[in-house]
Amino acid sequence: MYSTKRLASSLLFAFILSAGPAAGLPRGEESKSIAQQKSNSSQSPANALYFLTNEAQNAVAALKINSDGTLSAGSCTGTGGAGSNGIDGSTGQPAVPDALFSQSALTVAGNHLFAVNAGSNTVSMFAISRSDPTSLKPMGRPAGLPGDFPVTVAASAKHGMVCAGTTGALAGVSCARFSAKGGIGEFDALRGFDLGQSNPPVGPTNTVSQVFFNDVQDTLFATVKGDPAKNNTGFLASFPVLRQNGGTCGVSVSAQGSMASPSGTAVLFGARPLPDTGDGSAGNSSRIFATDASFGAAVLGAGSQGQATVLGKGTLADQKATCWATLNDVTGTAFVTDVGINRLVEMSVENASVLGEVDLSATGDPGLIDLTSSGSFVYALSPGNGTTSAAISVVDVKGGAEEAKLVQHFQLTGVAGKNSQGIAVFHS
Repeated sequence: MYSTKRLASSLLFAFILSAGPAAGLPRGEESKSIAQQKSNSSQSPANALYFLTNEAQNAVAALKINSDGTLSAGSCTGTGGAGSNGIDGSTGQPAVPDALFSQSALTVAGNHLFAVNAGSNTVSMFAISRSDPTSLKPMGRPAGLPGDFPVTVAASAKHGMVCAGTTGALAGVSCARFSAKGGIGEFDALRGFDLGQSNPPVGPTNTVSQVFFNDVQDTLFATVKGDPAKNNTGFLASFPVLRQNGGTCGVSVSAQGSMASPSGTAVLFGARPLPDTGDGSAGNSSRIFATDASFGAAVLGAGSQGQATVLGKGTLADQKATCWATLNDVTGTAFVTDVGINRLVEMSVENASVLGEVDLSATGDPGLIDLTSSGSFVYALSPGNGTTSAAISVVDVKGGAEEAKLVQHFQLTGVAGKNSQGIAVFHS
């Protein structure tokens, strides 16, 4: 079952060795941020950062975020479930890096953390200690899912609702209520996606990418990748959040949803909900910044009737697979990563235009996957590839890409490796 250990002795030694000064950082000459105001100093960061080891004995690694934004040793807590790997369609071998073909393999909602166990078809829930957010307490046993191979999870503290996306033979979305006392309840019936997948799934195309709630948490979305080589178009699925008896009896996620394929998109991947404009412009009740591995990223408008349109599109001509995204509150922009190129690209949240690039090649990582933001810092995970070790790049972006500074390259040797997936932060 569960086990927790502080990252001490040999593991702590590995962490201390990894926390040396960062190498010099080349920067793009023409990059800029659209934010109207920027802080003259780094903003206060969150207290802890989490990622999933995704090994056979799955675990959540928790790192302390220091006042200067850098990372230091924390803990490693077993999920009580098993991690796994999808199958790389180009090689027929277990997929690495990006073992789950997804964003948000774990997520934080309020004082709780949720993590998927792809190898045991379960979701684990933890309580986060406010006095020491690297300390995680398991909340009951991992909750079983009606689908196969969960790869992504979303949770709403507002509604006490957690939803997981599965992408195996039984692919789709399932949701459950959760509480601080009772943990995760029973997951409801699968809202199925007809992907014709296997166990484990073959990817990265033709798989579920991410589940997430919109900014006002009245809709659950799922991005699903198509396969251009097979003329199979991806889609954005949406499911309304329903209030039972005016909300007096709680909420549920509708069993009926809509699927839309925004024109010009094909391999929708990581997404971040944008702030609600409140004007319902052009019939769009939600705006979403989403990556698309076939070209770069786009700003999408999603309507209450399930329709979806492209409001802006940014093409990265030299990209290999732009798949993950985060929003930074200090710059007011998005940053995206590519599993095959070691860089951050800054993009507009208005029209997805490219604003600049942060070259991280000096770290030696082969590329980056899941990333998150806290204050003026962006944290980007590189699982390595079995030859290079896993690491997290900590980049101060308060001046946008043109002034970005790599402040730490935190190696995870002895803690996690090429199967690592997901990243999230906790704010006290």
